[in-house]
Amino acid sequence: MFETIAIVGATGAVGRIIRQLLAERNFPHKRIRFLASARSAGTTIDFQGTTIEVEEMTPAAFEGIDLAIGSTPDPIAKEFVPWAKAAGCLVVDESGYWRMDAEVPLVVPEVNPEAAFTHKGVIASPNCSTTQMVLAMKPLHDAGRIKRVVVSTYQATSGAGVGGQAELIDASRAALAGSDHTPTTFAHPIAFNLIPQIGSLKHAGYTSEEMKMVFETQKIFADPTIKVCPTCVRAPVSNCHSESILVETEKKITAEQARALFAATPGLRVVDDLANGVYPMPRDCDGSDDTFIGRIREDLSSDNGLAFWCVSDNLRKGAATNAVQIAELLTKHSAAV
Repeated sequence: MFETIAIVGATGAVGRIIRQLLAERNFPHKRIRFLASARSAGTTIDFQGTTIEVEEMTPAAFEGIDLAIGSTPDPIAKEFVPWAKAAGCLVVDESGYWRMDAEVPLVVPEVNPEAAFTHKGVIASPNCSTTQMVLAMKPLHDAGRIKRVVVSTYQATSGAGVGGQAELIDASRAALAGSDHTPTTFAHPIAFNLIPQIGSLKHAGYTSEEMKMVFETQKIFADPTIKVCPTCVRAPVSNCHSESILVETEKKITAEQARALFAATPGLRVVDDLANGVYPMPRDCDGSDDTFIGRIREDLSSDNGLAFWCVSDNLRKGAATNAVQIAELLTKHSAAV
């Protein structure tokens, strides 16, 4: 058991869900501490019947902490993770900063749990859009080896933080009222619109968000030969990312076989009845830790292709839940040793 645990970024949107999950899942610990910016230090948080004061995140704050789960912007993660490691604290990090570091395992517990045990003081959790995709890919890859993935994402405004969700509401109200609205979180108006760019121009016409999906997928499966062609789109949805995914496998997998593979995979839930208009939609998946799969069908243009629709709560499995599951994985492993 990790006796003293901490949440770094405890007052943020994902930090709040991490707190909730640790309580709901009765994560074993003796003491918990909440670290945040100087702006939040001194405020209090109620946790399992106890009022706990938020501490400022400084190098000294990590003394005596055994495990920290961090949900912070990349520049903050770059700064605090070395402090934590120097204090002997193991970090499960949600940011994008450490994901592609060769010495940092990138883990989705249902996909590559063994990678977590190779850590050298820090374990990274993937980008939210990558997490749900690789979870859906896992049973297909095991059964038929995936060679290529074409994915289009429809990402919720919550992926841009609280400001993104607020902007969707404000922009929608303005549009309905016929008023002007100047976007601040997004580069273009999000109300009644789709923005086919998430992140900055990165490589050969692909954005940083799209290249994350390429590199992170290959790292998680430890297979750089898997080809990934992503298009990431911001959608006027408050929460839950949706993805249209097409995979090509070495061995043919029928739609019926895929449906059975998905249904047997922990963390996946099949919702697939097109005739009756039943399939995953963001409004129905919000607040769940599962990843939902529907519209399962064979590719008409490829003998070994399979297409499906995938929806997941990006704040939960895409972020907070995956990090807590990594921490649980470490705890179970320690207990078994």
